[in-house]
Order: sequence, then structure tokens, then C-alpha cells
Amino acid sequence: MVLNYIWVAFFVIAFLFAIIGLILGDTTIFQKIVDSTFDSSKNAFEISLGLTGVLALWIGIMKIGERAGVVNVLARMLNPVFSKLFPDIPKNHPVMGSIFMNIASNMLGLDNAATPTGLKAMSQMQELNDKKDTATNPMIMFLVLNTSGLTLIPTTILAFRASYGAANPTDVFIPILLATAVATLAGIIITAMWQKINIFQPVLLATLGSIVAFVGLVIWAFGHMDKDTMATVTGVASNLILFGIILTFILAGVIKKINVYDAFIEGAKEGFTTAVKIIPYLVAILVGIGVFRASGAMDMMINGIAWCVKQCGLNTDFVGALPTAFMKPLSGSGARGLMLEAMKNYGADSFIGRLSCLFQGSTDTTFYILAVYFGSVNIKYTRHAVACGLLADLAGVIAAICIAYIFFG
Repeated sequence: MVLNYIWVAFFVIAFLFAIIGLILGDTTIFQKIVDSTFDSSKNAFEISLGLTGVLALWIGIMKIGERAGVVNVLARMLNPVFSKLFPDIPKNHPVMGSIFMNIASNMLGLDNAATPTGLKAMSQMQELNDKKDTATNPMIMFLVLNTSGLTLIPTTILAFRASYGAANPTDVFIPILLATAVATLAGIIITAMWQKINIFQPVLLATLGSIVAFVGLVIWAFGHMDKDTMATVTGVASNLILFGIILTFILAGVIKKINVYDAFIEGAKEGFTTAVKIIPYLVAILVGIGVFRASGAMDMMINGIAWCVKQCGLNTDFVGALPTAFMKPLSGSGARGLMLEAMKNYGADSFIGRLSCLFQGSTDTTFYILAVYFGSVNIKYTRHAVACGLLADLAGVIAAICIAYIFFG
């Protein structure tokens, strides 16, 4: 229901801004909006088409893992923690393994593995759902963990900074880790409070403390590397982990004497079906975002915030990077484009250029994730998922601004 209101709001606001633009003499405003609808719908289909092969591959691999019992082993290992964070999921349910695979893939920046395992987790949680059109508490907690975007290795951002001539492309690495950790912890705490989950349980406190400690260890380790070493380590580690998962699942299937090929084909068929299912949802959300941006509403919002901040007598250096922050929950590619635009216009080593990178790395594409994940299981009523996801995003944005002033101000 919340997505329904937001989607309608995109079009209404775009229409109002277009009328204002027409009155002010911009006779091409409606042409821009109409063009954006075609471009966005085409982009949505291309994204879905690109996901088809990846989904087929990874859900096929996950099916082998299920048949071989690997996913069940992961579920039993994680049950002490996830049973507290997802109390409505039965003990040792296979979905725990899928959730772990998704979160681990996101943390390591393995996007190609994260989406298929996430969709698999949603499908398994939907099997436990009594109201098939309404999001359950575990679904919402899982979505918030995804939208908060905890990533330990922001390889793409570092690569873009290098291509734009940054003197030290990796200088945003530690700030991004800190900002994304704040967003994730905030998302867990906010959602737990909303769902009346006791976050002071010893197991949960120990887990959250371990996350902070692990992030700190990674920060310390990478902080002692030069940029070339860091690029090599992150590239080798990411690909080694990715192929290691595939090989482990296949070998486990061989040991269990299952037909790994048939299991893969069965899973791949599910992946293809899932890719087709999400096309309408992607078209809807990306077209809404496209008309909102094409109407000039996004630019007007940024200018208004800049004026308000200035009137309060506060430093406005961060305002130039806000387009990336506002676009990130709506569109990952759009936010990436705005980040690159900021580095191009202000310089990769400028405050705005660096802060844009922090915004890009501190949260994830909330509405895209909601549309794809909920769309894959036909969820219509998202309950508090949007509110919790956006609050986690807000925490990440505020943390990114504060951290940017500390490191680069």
C-alpha cells in the first residue's frame, strides 16, 4: 500500500512541476517526461533480461546446495542468532542458509550472487506466509538488512575514483565502512523495535558487537595497504569466495550422490521464472522515478534544502552531494550517475566528490530492492518495510555527512 502511494506521488508531483515549467517557458518539459517513461521502461526490461542468466545460474547452484544439505548446515549454524532476529521462522529452516548467503554476498560486494540468493530467501519465507499478499516480519527484517547495504569491499566506487583521477582512490574506503555499518545497525535496531524484538538478548548483543569488531578489523587491515595491494586483495578474495561457493556446493552434491546436473537445471528453471515475474514491478518503480527526476522535482528539492541550511547558518558544503543521497534509495544506476557527475564537476578529491562516494556506498537502493524482492513473491502490502528501510537510509546519510566532515572537512 505504501508503494502505491509513493508511486502515485511520483506522477502527481511530476505533473505539477511540469505545469510550472511550462508556465515558465520550458516547452519541452512534457517531452522530457514522456521520453523518460520510455527510457525507464526499456531500462527495466534490460535489467530483468540481464538478471535472467544470473538468476538461473545462482538459483541452480542453490538448488544443488539444498539437495546436498549445505544450506541446512548453514541454517543450523546460524539458528542461535537468526532465531532471535527472525523469531517467526521455524528452527533450522533452510531459509536461514539462504539469508546468510545473501547477507554474506552483499557484504563482500558480490552483487551477482546476492540478488538470486535474496530472491530464493523471499520465496522460502513466502512458503511460511499465511497471508500471501502481505509482508511478514521476517521478510521486512530481511529487506531492511538488504536496503541498509552493509558492504565491506566497495570495489566499484574505488575503481570509479581511480578512473576520475583521484590522488588516493582508497581514501573513502574506511569512511564508507563506518557509514554503512551505522546504517545497518540502525536498520536492525529500528526494525527490531518496530517488531518488538528484544535487542538486548545476549546472543544478539554479541552478534552486533562481533559485526562492529569484524568491520574494525577489516578497516585496520586495509588501512595498512597501499591502493594497488588493496585492489589486488579485494579482487582475488571476491572471486575466490564466489567460485569457492560454487565448487563447495557441487562437491557436496557429488559426495551426497545426487544428480547435480538435474538439480541445477531444476533451480535454473525457477530462476528464469523469477526473472520474468519481476519485470512488471521493475517497470513500475523505474518509470515513476524517471518522471519524478525528469520533471525537475529532484533539483527543486535540493535547491530548497540548500536554502534552508543556509538560512540556519550552517555549513552548506554537503548540499552539492545530496542528489546522490536522494537518488540512491530510488535507483542504483541513477545514484551512480550522479556520483560520477559530482566527481566530474567538482573533482574526485573535492569534499562533494568524496561525500557522493560515501552516499553511494553507505546505503542500498531501497525502492528497487522492495520492488524486486516483494514483486518476486507477489507481495502487495509491505507494512512497515518502507519506513524502516528509509530510516536506515537516513541514518546512513547522516553518518556519511558527519564522517565526511571528520575525514575530509
